[in-house]
Amino acid sequence: MNILLVYPQYPVTFWSFKYALKFIAKKATLPPLGLLTVAAMLPREWNQRLVDLNTAKLTDADLRWADYMLISAMSIQKEFADEIIERSHRLGTKVIAGGPHFTAHAEDYGHVDHLILNEAEITLPMFLADLAQGKPRRVYTSPLWADLRKTPLPRFDLLNMKHYASMNIQYSRGCPFDCDFCNITVLYGRVPRTKDAVQIVSELEALYLRGWKSSVFIVDDNFIGNKGKLKTEVLPAILAWMEKRKHPFKLYTEVSINLADDAELMQLMVRAGFDQVFIGIESPNEESLAECSKRQNQNRDLIANVRKIQHAGLEVQAGFIVGFDKDPAAIFERLIAFIQESGIVTAMVGLLNAPTGTKLHRRMEQEGRLIKNATGDNTDFSINFVSKMNNDTLVNGYRQILGTIYAPKHYYARVRKFLQEYQPPKRMQARFKIMYFRAMAQSVVRLGILGRERYQYWKLFFWSLVRRPRLFPLAITFSIYGFHFRQVLRRHEKKLRAVGSRVQGSGVRA
Repeated sequence: MNILLVYPQYPVTFWSFKYALKFIAKKATLPPLGLLTVAAMLPREWNQRLVDLNTAKLTDADLRWADYMLISAMSIQKEFADEIIERSHRLGTKVIAGGPHFTAHAEDYGHVDHLILNEAEITLPMFLADLAQGKPRRVYTSPLWADLRKTPLPRFDLLNMKHYASMNIQYSRGCPFDCDFCNITVLYGRVPRTKDAVQIVSELEALYLRGWKSSVFIVDDNFIGNKGKLKTEVLPAILAWMEKRKHPFKLYTEVSINLADDAELMQLMVRAGFDQVFIGIESPNEESLAECSKRQNQNRDLIANVRKIQHAGLEVQAGFIVGFDKDPAAIFERLIAFIQESGIVTAMVGLLNAPTGTKLHRRMEQEGRLIKNATGDNTDFSINFVSKMNNDTLVNGYRQILGTIYAPKHYYARVRKFLQEYQPPKRMQARFKIMYFRAMAQSVVRLGILGRERYQYWKLFFWSLVRRPRLFPLAITFSIYGFHFRQVLRRHEKKLRAVGSRVQGSGVRA
């Protein structure tokens, strides 16, 4: 049996880091961990190939070789996934589809040969058993949650690692919180399910033995959902392994803001090799947090919490949202001020959307405000429901936020603020690898000579080199990130202007 595992392209977004990756000669940020895990569940005697369209091209020969094309995707990849499915059918290759997008929108894929929905640890064996009997069904689904202690080691051997900026593994699924705009609890439940410490160490060891010596993203939606197991089992095991292997990896993950309440946990994470965390802060407006059931963020000094985490040695990256019903007219200025004061360099701001299956989606449907399905890209200047705020006011306010926080003057001021306050781990040293020299050289030319931000670039360059030399590589990295954010913003603005021109040209009032 020949199985072709295909991962669709990601569109260019703030999170794609497309323009930043060029500085280090990488093609994608992360590999398709879900497909690598599914590959490990297939019979070992089957021939398997992986084509990640973010790093390679999919040829007709690839599709003709395959008995089945197995595809997984998230909603933001829908357009490219649909193209791949149509192309496979045109060439006569049967399609197996699964993953978050197909699970959430199964009704749109009646033309797919086999849908393996929900968690593959449960539904894929059902399909394989039926296939062995020569009578596979078209749809496989289950209301049960998988036991992650039985999840196999991903097939990292299918990867060409040199194409990626980072590797990834998974420790848990599910989140104890229930934000109404988030579909994580719909897909994975509210009780965090975890792997054992032995599994996590085995996955780190597998990456190490394949020659990986860079960053590893633990892809959990809330890594600290089960603090007790982390403190007593998992983090001590990771720490022991990292010390044995002389700290080959820098780890990063996603957490909730209540990490700031646990000094012991923060210290243990830093000792184990973590240096970044992503946190969904969403809004500085208490009424908006209450509206979306973001209870873990309410009644807090969020900026003080961010600083506490960064002083512990963890850089905070954060997500923010505008477009809540309770957002006041001044939300745009308030959010800009919050981001600048916090020193959060990688501040991702999106428009509120209602993904299928979420409480927000149900509410918008009940209120007759739903317009279309969410695209999965909350940075494309559109929302999928009727906002209580005037749409032009919302979109223009959103553009104002992005245009301000990514503008060189404000962005570089935030970088410097962070570098002044950040307390890096004692073991952290300036790691000058060949690709970092390449990145710095390119940044000098593209940002320091050709770029409009060259004054701000050189100001940060020499300040960090003299005042915080240990953080100099981080300063260069942030400079490159800023370039990427501005390029994506220009791309979105250009697309928005093109849409406006078409509307005006058709005689329709925008």
